[in-house]
Amino acid sequence: MSLRYSILASGSTGNALYVESDEHSFLVDAGFSGKQMEALFQQIDRDISKLSAIFVTHEHSDHIKGIGILARKYKLPVYANEKTWRAMESNVGVIPAEQKFIFDMESVKSFGSVDIESFGVSHDAAEPMFYVFHQSGKKLVLITDTGYVSDRMKGIISNADTYIFESNHDVQMLRMGRYPWNIKRRILSDVGHVSNEDAALAIGDVVGDRTKRVYLAHLSLDNNMKDLARMSVAQTLQTKGFIVGEQFDLYDTDPKIPTIVTAV
Repeated sequence: MSLRYSILASGSTGNALYVESDEHSFLVDAGFSGKQMEALFQQIDRDISKLSAIFVTHEHSDHIKGIGILARKYKLPVYANEKTWRAMESNVGVIPAEQKFIFDMESVKSFGSVDIESFGVSHDAAEPMFYVFHQSGKKLVLITDTGYVSDRMKGIISNADTYIFESNHDVQMLRMGRYPWNIKRRILSDVGHVSNEDAALAIGDVVGDRTKRVYLAHLSLDNNMKDLARMSVAQTLQTKGFIVGEQFDLYDTDPKIPTIVTAV
């Protein structure tokens, strides 16, 4: 059995992750319109109507924009914790009660051979949480939208085969950029977003012998660049004794173009 994934899109304008096993397929977040989500699925040659479930991380618009329309159009079950459901209900519209499911933080739900583990992060949302996918000894971690990575989070996500890890901004670009100070302060805070350097420090603490791939995700369009993020993360990891390209590889994500479907 194999666990496979495609990062459909990742960035400050929208986020969505596709994960599949031989038996089930899942979507984590849908931060685009219904038509845009359908186009992303077409690019990876997958059928939205065959999804087993949609999982929601938190209620910010770049993660839930298409949740309501996809759930209603394709009659898909949607999972979120209670606080997130309350926070997003006015933005996703009416979803039939039989399609609404509670996924508590720090819990596990199983779909056939796949175990999906939820864990809390530090972000300015009602009760933000992200997910670890487990199958047959393989481990896929999604962690973005957090102001820092705590020891508790590190314990949950340690030694995964694949990471999709926030590397939101370059601190100097953010400080010198056009955002008003209150937005800069929010991004830099403990409930904001992880910088390139802080991402690298956290990655260095959690990668293990089985780690093969690390994707840098949720890059700011205004305060980061792919090359800069990759270089900054690689250089910081080097100071911790890691050689990118030997122990594991670093990959980009894109705000519009899916990654190819890849086995964990």
